[in-house]
Amino acid sequence: GKTEAVFLPICSRLVSEAETHGLRVICISPLKALINDQCERLSRFCGHLNIPVHRWHGDVGANRKRTLIQQPSGILLITPESLEALFVLHGSSVRRFFSGLAYLVVDELHAFVGSERGRQVQSLLHRVETAIGGRRPRIALSATFGDMKRTADFLRPGKGEAVRIIASRDGSQEVRLQVRGYPGGPSVYGGKRQENELHPARMGRRKDPPDTEVSEIAAHLFRTLRGSDNLIFANQRADVEIFSDLLRRTSEKTGLPNEFRPHHGSLSRELREEVEEVLKKRGRPTSVVCTNTLELGIDVGSVVSVAQIGAPPSVAAMRQRLGRSGRNEGDPAILRLYIREAELNSNSHVVDQLRTQMVQTIAMVNLMIDGWYEPPPLEALHLSTLIQQILSMVAQYGGVLPLKAWRTLCDGGPFSGVDPPMFGRLLRCLGELRVIEQAADGTLLLGEVGEPIVGHYTFFAAFTASDEYRVECEGKKLGSLPVSFALAPDSFLIFAGRRWRIHSVDDRQKVVSVSPAPAGRPPLFAGGSGALVHDRVRGEMYDIYTSKLVPAYLNGNARKMLEEARSGFHRLKLDSRRILANGSNAMLFFWAGDRVLNTLLVQLQSLGLQVAKEGPVLTVNGTTENELWNCLKQLAEAGPADANALAALVPNKLQEKYDRMLDEELLNADYASRCLDTMGSW
Repeated sequence: GKTEAVFLPICSRLVSEAETHGLRVICISPLKALINDQCERLSRFCGHLNIPVHRWHGDVGANRKRTLIQQPSGILLITPESLEALFVLHGSSVRRFFSGLAYLVVDELHAFVGSERGRQVQSLLHRVETAIGGRRPRIALSATFGDMKRTADFLRPGKGEAVRIIASRDGSQEVRLQVRGYPGGPSVYGGKRQENELHPARMGRRKDPPDTEVSEIAAHLFRTLRGSDNLIFANQRADVEIFSDLLRRTSEKTGLPNEFRPHHGSLSRELREEVEEVLKKRGRPTSVVCTNTLELGIDVGSVVSVAQIGAPPSVAAMRQRLGRSGRNEGDPAILRLYIREAELNSNSHVVDQLRTQMVQTIAMVNLMIDGWYEPPPLEALHLSTLIQQILSMVAQYGGVLPLKAWRTLCDGGPFSGVDPPMFGRLLRCLGELRVIEQAADGTLLLGEVGEPIVGHYTFFAAFTASDEYRVECEGKKLGSLPVSFALAPDSFLIFAGRRWRIHSVDDRQKVVSVSPAPAGRPPLFAGGSGALVHDRVRGEMYDIYTSKLVPAYLNGNARKMLEEARSGFHRLKLDSRRILANGSNAMLFFWAGDRVLNTLLVQLQSLGLQVAKEGPVLTVNGTTENELWNCLKQLAEAGPADANALAALVPNKLQEKYDRMLDEELLNADYASRCLDTMGSW
């Protein structure tokens, strides 16, 4: 109901000012599907008020966009990328287009904060206000935030104290949750990844694998969820394919209709929308295996329960997912978490003995119960997005003076961490690469390299979009696969929750033709959960190891895993020491977050040590406990490290879209701001 809570009073004002015409509200949303859903919801009452509601994203036809440009009116629901395109393609008319604006709304704010895309949203909000010559009220909607003051500063950079926070205090809903443990998963530590029967490398055969912990999880999901509407979250798209395929085949073997469908970003729009429509309908039970594509506020009706396969990406994400269930008055919110751990034996790696995935999950559940969520990370410079915004401004105005660009984007804008010397250095980098050039009067123009970059449709996104093949069956698009995934005729594939044989691969047109088959393997998609674990989560893990309390929400296997974890912890005496000798290696246990561990890893490497990060542990190869203590003492006595100097030691820092345009000094500063915490490490 957050959407209605915001737009009912907005519409009341618009009705009372009926003589004011033009575009009145811009609402930025993270997903096209969310925009489609909100357009339908808002149109229900806006239609009675004669307030037009418009959609604008990649699937909306050019004629409808052209009409709106010529006659702006009402409420516009738009993605950041489409708003960027407005500035680039209609720069001369954006001032007129935005002139009647009364409100700027950002939906699902937590989906933007801390990312390159989030900094793009901040910049776009600022540029809209710059274009019309004045501020407009900014309103943000979100379900979960751990630090409301930092979030307020994200909405209005530098003026967070002026933002009014309206937070629900209603905590009366009943929550039911269970953490279920499944031994037998692969070990990923010590450089020896055990074979997993359902790993993609072993899936391209006709004979199905024997029962594994993956099959046991699928069997429990099948028994528990059949006959009702549910969401099953997996951290990776490959896992979505594995489990939706297993659940579908279980339905076929038992002679029952299949109620389990996949949903992720690589599937075609038609398949995703079909799944969303089925979820909304009553009387046709559907459980959807999905990534975070259904984590946000798309109205898919009230689902009975939510399942999470693997440790949640973060406490905030887990709470967001839990909130998708129990939306009918009086219904509980239900969450089941399925955690796989390696089978233990005499040769098990230390991190496996500590059952870190299980303990991290328990820590996140405890913190969620206490009402804590990760604070938004706002320290990063986001220089890649700054490059995009500079080029966008040049395209918008046909050229821009450096001082105006800096004042708009940095001095009074979202890139406040960039001072004039750094901004000048960035412009020189772009000039040397011929991305921009400077006219005699100092005006910045697009250079011979910059012109095609801005002219390509991929420019509007702040993130990198991988090159993809279109997957088709008898002319019907199923979705797309990254080019990095090996595709060959007569090989097998699991995609869209089904098994396929590849007939042909057209490299020129980038089309893969498939037909149904009895075997398959899931694609190796890029990315995954990828979230950095926070210091507070690791601290809670330590408290769990040292406690004797057994949470009531653990099933039998999960309780046994917790006992094993505590037994290993105390056997290794990790309550009284931070360094553990392990053969010719030494293991360092700081129980700190990933940014601190990343920093310490680079610091130790700078002293000539070979270091690897394995979950919450740093393993230092070829050193003794005393030698490591001496290194730590040396680092402590030296005081907090220089973050930029440390970043210079990191070999591969090219992570964001335009990082390749930065020189080494700028790249170091950007990486340090995003990935390192030198004070925390010290």
